Amino acid sequence: MSSSPEKEATIIVNGRPKVVTAKEMSFIDIVLLAFDRSSMGENIIFTVTYRKGEGKKSEGTLVEGETVKIKDGMIFNVIRTDKS
Repeated sequence: MSSSPEKEATIIVNGRPKVVTAKEMSFIDIVLLAFDRSSMGENIIFTVTYRKGEGKKSEGTLVEGETVKIKDGMIFNVIRTDKS
C-alpha cells in the first residue's frame, strides 16, 4: 500500500518563491521561511500579511498563534521590526 505523495504548493514569501507541502502553516512557519532564527530576539516583532488565499479569508494578517490554509500562489509579506 503506497501513500500518496504530498501535494506541493509554491508560495511567495517576501518576493521569493518557496515550495511547501503543508496544507496549513502557522505564523512562525511563515516567519521562518522569511527570516532565519538569528533574526529573532526579544525586541523583534514580525508582521505577516497574506493575499490570494483560500475562500472568504483570501487576504489578511496572521498573528502569533494563528494558522492559515495554504493555497498554491499565495503571497506572504513578512516585516521585521525592532521595538527598541
